[in-house]
Amino acid sequence: MRLLIDEITEEKRIDAYLADYMHNFSRAKIQNEIKKGAVLVNSKEIKPSYIVKEGDIIDIIIPADFSTEITPENIPLDIVWEDENMLVINKPSGILTHPTSIETSGTLVNALLYKYGENLSNINGEFRRGILHRLDRNTSGLLMIAKNNKTHEYLVDKMKAGKITKKYLAIVKGIISENEFVINKPIGRNLSQPHKMAVREDGKESISIVKVLERFKDASLVEIQLITGRTHQIRVHMASIGHPVYNDTLYGFGKTKIKTQEQVLEAYKLSFPHPYDGEIISLEISKDEKIEKVLKFLRS
Repeated sequence: MRLLIDEITEEKRIDAYLADYMHNFSRAKIQNEIKKGAVLVNSKEIKPSYIVKEGDIIDIIIPADFSTEITPENIPLDIVWEDENMLVINKPSGILTHPTSIETSGTLVNALLYKYGENLSNINGEFRRGILHRLDRNTSGLLMIAKNNKTHEYLVDKMKAGKITKKYLAIVKGIISENEFVINKPIGRNLSQPHKMAVREDGKESISIVKVLERFKDASLVEIQLITGRTHQIRVHMASIGHPVYNDTLYGFGKTKIKTQEQVLEAYKLSFPHPYDGEIISLEISKDEKIEKVLKFLRS
């Protein structure tokens, strides 16, 4: 099994990293496998204390008692665009992008395996078949899927080079006076609450461009373009300037008069160079049910 580490949000030992991934293996068991030479990083043997880095290629000789099998499930897919190498889907709110050590069913990957079987990239392992980038469970919108490893590598390179544009719609708390501005604040793991991210001086560079589209009594509709793609970036950045995303209870929105499935945030615009002729594909979807529901409330 091979894993390509495409994003690291904190310093983590490889034994701890793999314990999160290999859900039916203890950390002690993984340490033993590493010591036996069954785990290579960039084709070299390492110690359990090795700190995983972005760009690392981890090769694992799968023990006989470890299963990476994910069950295909007949979950409907909203396909926005597709060709022989990739597709773009509109992920609904409430569904995980890929399985975790705790949840192995009901995710987008389960649905992709049902429809495409082995015709999905596997660079990031079986749990992330086809997955190039992620959206939070309760964030809806456009998501690229690679059908083969060559396309996966091509699109990852384009993302790193800034050739792929991702724009989001969000409703945030409070009236933002500026029409357009840049948030440039580094993001890292929240040390006191590890399930959250936070603005930290020692975090990774994180840049968001914010444009106000409409203002209400105590809220604003904004478009946010990601220049970088850190975990929870929009949610952390907007909360850091006192304008948390509507109903984002994890990042301090507080009580709301209208209930939605957590944060009112949608990836609604996407443009990328077509593999491999370079033609720019530009896609846009309409506002999702959460955004329309809150807008109707605010406008009334």
